[in-house]
Amino acid sequence: MKKNIYPCFTLLFFFSSVCFISSCAFTKRQPTDIELLSAIENAFVTVAKRSTPAIVGVISYRETENRRHHRQEGSGFIFREDGHILTNEHVIREAVYIKVRLLDESEFDAKLVGVDRNTDIAVLKIDAKENLPTLLLANSEEVQVGQFAIAIGNPFQLNYTVTIGIVSGKGRSFLPNRGIIRYQDFIQTDAWINTGNSGGPLLNIHGEVIGINSLIRRADNTPATGAVRAGAGFAISSNLVKKIGTQLIANGRIIRGFLGVEMEEVRRGIRIEAVYKDTPAHLSGLMQGDIIIKYNGQKVKDTDKFKMSVAESQVGKQSKITVLRNGHERMFNVTIAEMPALYAGRSIENNSVAWKRLGLSVRKLQKGDFERYTYLTDEDRGIIVDRVQENSPILRGTLIIAVNGQNINSAQELEALLQKQQALEQLILDVKSSHGTEKITMQLKPSTD
Repeated sequence: MKKNIYPCFTLLFFFSSVCFISSCAFTKRQPTDIELLSAIENAFVTVAKRSTPAIVGVISYRETENRRHHRQEGSGFIFREDGHILTNEHVIREAVYIKVRLLDESEFDAKLVGVDRNTDIAVLKIDAKENLPTLLLANSEEVQVGQFAIAIGNPFQLNYTVTIGIVSGKGRSFLPNRGIIRYQDFIQTDAWINTGNSGGPLLNIHGEVIGINSLIRRADNTPATGAVRAGAGFAISSNLVKKIGTQLIANGRIIRGFLGVEMEEVRRGIRIEAVYKDTPAHLSGLMQGDIIIKYNGQKVKDTDKFKMSVAESQVGKQSKITVLRNGHERMFNVTIAEMPALYAGRSIENNSVAWKRLGLSVRKLQKGDFERYTYLTDEDRGIIVDRVQENSPILRGTLIIAVNGQNINSAQELEALLQKQQALEQLILDVKSSHGTEKITMQLKPSTD
């Protein structure tokens, strides 16, 4: 009997020890409310300190009717160490010159690298003697409604103002097109955003950019003064910002595919409300009332995602669109065109000789053209037709290689040729398009000079 005492005693000691250790772990001191609040406060302070060196003030000047310069201020942030800066397009719209102010109050003249009015994104570049601090872009797909959001910018010329809130919503899209086609993916926040915040970053708790602060929305009956506008704030999602910003740095502009329809979401897909004349949709046989259910074999239900799919399609390449017409499925081959300058919000030059006599607006061949126009090769040289008048024998996106046997590499060369040859009644153009390489005879309108 005594022999059993020791194992029992050992087992009892073991359980007592475990219980004691568990009790110690359970009674470990929990942080007080003040300590928790202090930790959160320190996190915000750290984000502000780390981020502000990469945030800039953007000062743009545009010319008024009386030739005076109107000053406008906004925000931005350094995207790359070499001085590339992201901001809103509306901050620098129609600017004749732009300045950028850093945290140490030094100012630089900024070069406009490129703008995309469809998404309200612009890229600037300053030349600094050394590498500059930058902000990292987060993956906005991983942003969660309810997480902290930190806005930093220059509202009302109050430089480097920090405000805090939460992410109130994702995937917002509510702006009307109003002449241009908009591509929207807004993050909604209740962090205080106001005039001057535009172009500045919306950050997560790690100091990563989840969006560019872009606009404020308020109910029409909400009282507001010229100084303060209360309402929900919206930031362009970082994934869209990264995509557009990278393309602007590479090409200087965004080349988008164009279909040429007005549309509306319905239960079965996307119904075509109107088809524009002489557009890819019209030329392929699509009609008002058709319900688009597939694009290149993929089901479509969301108009924003469908618009983005068309925009990212290669110009000159055929896409397959499946529609419901009178209850039956039909598939159409549509050759995607480049979005006209009118819908892209680009200024249109109507005073050129080429426009007046040829009915064409042209521009220099750019790097991005080779990626978007399937019929171009790296060896091609010439000028791209950017806009055409009605009934022109030349399509938008056509490459003009030569005029009357003379190679043309810039819009200025074409202008000079037309200026010298004002008595000519026609020109023979060597062109390349989705139809291949060919010669086209163009009748010239009489010179008005």
